[in-house]
Amino acid sequence: MQAKNLTRNILVGMTLGAVVGTLINLIGPDKPGLAFLVKDLFPLVGQIFVRSLQLLVVPLVLLSLICGTSAIDDVRRLGRIGVKTLAFYLSTTAIAITIAIVLAVIFRPGVGLELDYQTDFGVSESPPLTQVLLNIFPSNPFAAMAEGNMLQVIVFAILFGLAASLSGDPGKRVLALANDLNEIVMKLVMLLLLAAPFGVFALVGRTFAQEGFTAILALGKYFFLVLGALALHSFVTYGLIFKAFTGLSVRQLFFNLRKVQIFAFSTASSNATIPINLENAEHRLGVKPAVASFTIPLGATINMDGTAIMQGVATVFIAQALGVDIGLQGYLMVVVTATLASIGTAGVPGVGLVMLAMVFQQVGLPVAAIGVIYGVDRLLDMARTAVNVTGDAVVSVIVARGENEFDQQIFDSRE
Repeated sequence: MQAKNLTRNILVGMTLGAVVGTLINLIGPDKPGLAFLVKDLFPLVGQIFVRSLQLLVVPLVLLSLICGTSAIDDVRRLGRIGVKTLAFYLSTTAIAITIAIVLAVIFRPGVGLELDYQTDFGVSESPPLTQVLLNIFPSNPFAAMAEGNMLQVIVFAILFGLAASLSGDPGKRVLALANDLNEIVMKLVMLLLLAAPFGVFALVGRTFAQEGFTAILALGKYFFLVLGALALHSFVTYGLIFKAFTGLSVRQLFFNLRKVQIFAFSTASSNATIPINLENAEHRLGVKPAVASFTIPLGATINMDGTAIMQGVATVFIAQALGVDIGLQGYLMVVVTATLASIGTAGVPGVGLVMLAMVFQQVGLPVAAIGVIYGVDRLLDMARTAVNVTGDAVVSVIVARGENEFDQQIFDSRE
């Protein structure tokens, strides 16, 4: 199936899912027949699709990163790529949350809202910084793969790839096998894409059937301000950074990214989108595997610009609704905490809300107040995941172009 037809079919599936889901929500998702769709059929089809994507994440990241790392025989160059990537990810996250705070202060979404934060919402306690740093390094690589701990898998794959590149003939034989296995996994990704429109339809249909627009109406100002901030960061911030560091066409960038953004929106999972984003980076954006195999998995793990935007708006929103003035120092604390937390809470289930709880604790807001925005968070999670993966792709192209690991002919192709 051609990329153009695939993107069209996925978009059709997403649109139909939103329409059907909204109609079910208006009619009543608990009615006989419709309840079966919402509670059984949609979740079954959607979760089979997501699990199929997640099935490929660990082998794809492991193999592609081993192959990519071994292609960079200069350890100093590998370190330079890592420092550049990390610097861009942290910088864009800080910019994202700053934009969110500024917009929230200007538009004041929480003013006039009578807030009752006595909810049953709970959140896991965040780990200490020392434990976060320790958890990056695997004690058992097979356990890390089984648990899907991507930071540990990345560290192991980099070390294994470097060792293989320095091991002479045995390393060459292992790397040849790794390259063959990587090709097979990429082919499996392409086969899975054939079922993508159906999986996307089920995922989006269930979300809109359950949420509808009633939750949006109750928190409309907050909801649309977050969406506005996400759009601003995605198209303006990324666009300006991309143009400044590459000189390439921003329009072509977003044209090549459309499939990945639709996938991320429908699955609301950066990790599940790794196979699609990695394949797209190499075959649509022109990023060579030596860079893409490192930047894409790392970005899915630590780069959370969309989540940071939600945190910025949510913090100001709750503070305004409670009549609390956290001041300039509090806003700076939000920027620093959320930027660092984007690394620290990577891989934790419900990561956006865990990070938000950390931010609330730092500025003295009640964590229970998170329950107020929980109703619309699923819909916003879909949008901010699309922003997250966009940032991963943008940084990948910037780093690849700076390291001469970029194919502009592939990037410029409109096929």
